[in-house]
Amino acid sequence: MKMSGAVLSVVLAFGASQAAPVLAQTQGPLRIEITEGVIEPLPFALPVFEAETGDAGGLAAQISQVVSADLSGTGLFREIPSSAFISQVSSFAAPVQYADWKAINAQALITGAVSVQGNQVSVKFRLYDVFSGAELGDGLQFTGTADGWRRMAHKVSDAVYSRITGEGGYFDSRVVYVSETGGKDARQKRLAIMDYDGANVQYLTDSSAIVLAPRFSPDGGRVLYTSYETGFPRIYVLDVGSVQRREVASQDGTMSFAPRFAPDGQNIVFSLSQGGNTDIWAMNIGGGGATRLTSAPSIETAPSFSPDGSQIVFESDRSGSQQLYIMPAGGGEAQRISFGPGRYGTPVWSPRGDLIAFTKQNAGRFHIGVMRTDGSEERLLTASFLDEGPTWAPNGRVIMFTRETQGEGGRSSLYSVDISGRNLRPVRTPEGGSDPSWSPLLQ
Repeated sequence: MKMSGAVLSVVLAFGASQAAPVLAQTQGPLRIEITEGVIEPLPFALPVFEAETGDAGGLAAQISQVVSADLSGTGLFREIPSSAFISQVSSFAAPVQYADWKAINAQALITGAVSVQGNQVSVKFRLYDVFSGAELGDGLQFTGTADGWRRMAHKVSDAVYSRITGEGGYFDSRVVYVSETGGKDARQKRLAIMDYDGANVQYLTDSSAIVLAPRFSPDGGRVLYTSYETGFPRIYVLDVGSVQRREVASQDGTMSFAPRFAPDGQNIVFSLSQGGNTDIWAMNIGGGGATRLTSAPSIETAPSFSPDGSQIVFESDRSGSQQLYIMPAGGGEAQRISFGPGRYGTPVWSPRGDLIAFTKQNAGRFHIGVMRTDGSEERLLTASFLDEGPTWAPNGRVIMFTRETQGEGGRSSLYSVDISGRNLRPVRTPEGGSDPSWSPLLQ
């Protein structure tokens, strides 16, 4: 199975600016400081990228549209419509008329150019701080095949986002999820993978068996998931490129589910139910025996590693209700971290290591929330009939999750929200969607 844009080349720097991008970020006045308060979106102008070859016009327009959608979709940026432009950028090399852009209150200006040679596409861009009248960092160029044009657009967006916010981007990434069709009483499910924004959907399994909880490996090349094709839950690992799969963590007379990779990509944790008891186990995915990490007479499930691999957060009802606990990665004494009203589940550690996202059920409502790793500063980001299953963007700034609507015709869909609770947005998918897992940035 060929993944779109897989042959995208390395990034090349060009231009006269002597300041490295990181230095330009810290010295330049153009910066969005992301806080939990109300943020006024930064206005930017993005003239349609120049077509440097005769057949590049269509791609130049499409790439410009994707960059605009990426930035505007964050809620941190607001595009100024082209109808307000006083002057146009005549060519990528032309001097910038800063006064014209200041007059329409643009704070950032993004210019670019696209060329096509056979099946090869090159995209270059520059970012300008309008009010200081200077380029922000070096220009960059991306080269790849024609089917990877969206990836090149996302890479432009990532670079712009990083230079203005000082944080890593997340646009050049993918999401694996469960695609759902049919009514609640006869729902068909299959694994699907897509760009972070819902484009380029490809199906990894058919709908002959129920599949649940896909989870990316740290390098984004494999997916763990649970399948009911034998009639009982079993864990499989699937290679995204070849779509080849194999069963892992199977033991006779048991049910295994809720798998997740360790940061090393070689070990996994999962839940195993045997004799009416459910515990968390670990094993090397290459083979060998499994190690039991918990032994309480309760249900332990939904394990998630800390980014350094030293700890695991999980859910358990050992206290009499569903709560969150943290234990060493090798097992041992667990510390409860959730103490608010209601029940907590599906915890997942932020890639930054500072927060844990979770699902909370309280007073008949479901929420996606975050808390510090010691359980402090709990903050609920959403509320609905059913919100569940958070997953983190690669930069730890945005969370994607499942939202299901009420009633017989209820449908599961994917949504995203900023960790401040702002910018709640649906994520488009061809059918219903659930159980998202966000990949790291693509290489």
